[in-house]
Amino acid sequence: MEAAAATSTQSDGLTPVELRAWRGLLRVQASLVKALDAQLEASHDLQLTSYEVLLYLAEAKNCRMRMHDVASSVRLSRSGLTRLVDRLERDGLVSRVSCSDDARGAFACITDAGRAKLDQARGTHLAAVRQHFLAHLSSDELEVVADLWERLLPDTCCPTDAS
Repeated sequence: MEAAAATSTQSDGLTPVELRAWRGLLRVQASLVKALDAQLEASHDLQLTSYEVLLYLAEAKNCRMRMHDVASSVRLSRSGLTRLVDRLERDGLVSRVSCSDDARGAFACITDAGRAKLDQARGTHLAAVRQHFLAHLSSDELEVVADLWERLLPDTCCPTDAS
């Protein structure tokens, strides 16, 4: 398949269809994040990024991850993740455990309260994903979109579990 950019050069700017695709991606992503965040906040007093951290920790081996791995997974800077984990720790949803083989390292671990909060919020999150994203696409379109994401970021392919 030829790249859509074949008709423009680097110095030209984007073609109309390239611009529609790019701006559409940015608008849709921002809109979805805002809607999902608002629903989780209203129903569970939980931000979307907090939900994602709890989800990754719950799915991790021994329900814990190195802090830098959590930051990479949720696409936050280390300082942003530190502030978020501080808040989750104050709320009793996450704890930190020192890494025995690296004195500078730490694990973030989901607590029982964190697992309960995640379990409570999961239905709201999945309903919002269906309402704001999945319901707008046919099965064939979902297959195309999934294939496109895997082509754009092959190392971030998601397993088929429900999150």
